[in-house]
Amino acid sequence: MRFGVFVCLTVFAALAAIPTTGASQVEIEKVQYFNQPNCYMLSNGTVDVIVTTDIGPRVIAYRFAGGKNILAELTKDAVTKTEFGEWHPWGGHRLWHAPEVMPRTYEPDDEPVPFEIIGNDSIRLTPKLGPAEVQREMLVKLDAEGTRVTLTQTLTNKGKWPIEVAVWGLTIVAGGGTTIIPQEPFISHDDKLLPARPMALWNFTDLSDPRWYFGKKYITLSTDEKRNGIPQKIGVGNKLGWAAYQLGDLLFVKRFPYIEGAKYPDFGCNFETYTDGNFMEVEDLGPLTKLEPGESVSNTESWYLFKDVKPSKDDASIDANVLPLVQKTK
Repeated sequence: MRFGVFVCLTVFAALAAIPTTGASQVEIEKVQYFNQPNCYMLSNGTVDVIVTTDIGPRVIAYRFAGGKNILAELTKDAVTKTEFGEWHPWGGHRLWHAPEVMPRTYEPDDEPVPFEIIGNDSIRLTPKLGPAEVQREMLVKLDAEGTRVTLTQTLTNKGKWPIEVAVWGLTIVAGGGTTIIPQEPFISHDDKLLPARPMALWNFTDLSDPRWYFGKKYITLSTDEKRNGIPQKIGVGNKLGWAAYQLGDLLFVKRFPYIEGAKYPDFGCNFETYTDGNFMEVEDLGPLTKLEPGESVSNTESWYLFKDVKPSKDDASIDANVLPLVQKTK
């Protein structure tokens, strides 16, 4: 099995070195990054996207070309011990399956990842099957122009019995910033009596924590390295289909679907965010889906990156500085 993995890596590494032609402005090259010798960078001259193939898979970097990485890069010291061995978050973006349970969700993923370069602008990463018998697959595609990255993430039931799972895309962003969640549009009680959406809280969620901001139009959650060991988390049914993370003058926007009437994890959440100290996750979830053996389910999210964005932490400043940029991503 290990021999087959390395053969696959060698073949596709050779393919990656072959020059490509065509209208696409995306270039894919093998690079050393994050102390990993076998990463691949997709670049269109505006942004770079870097994935790991020695571990993960992870999208470990998303940045303006040669600039600051909006994603977190964690050391091996960050570790969770499970029945399956040690699991490392590493940082960046990973693919999990919800609902979250121990140890199934925390399968170690520290081995080489078979991958395939697709055309001039995409790379497909398919890690080996773990003990949970849920095959993960991540297809990363960079547009020829602009900053959009599209991640198509797939789970396949490789076991012998039906399972119910949801595709769960977790993006660990660089600490020091603020997650922005849009509220449902305001409608007067005179005009609408039914609730607008669900909101889920965890046992450790403390809405009096100063890292929270609850406005009429937005909810925000900020990191605070002084509050290490005091995690906060919230989940919502996000029908507007977007959330953002602002770090200094950088703005990361994530878009994802909401399917009316679908059953979502965690009391109906398709978006969640979590922080602990300087750590922040920006997460989207697909519907819970019953998979018979051999069946698959996919969920797609899109990323966008903006720079020179003014600080935005309340309704007025988010409306002025963030919302116009989000509207450009439709």
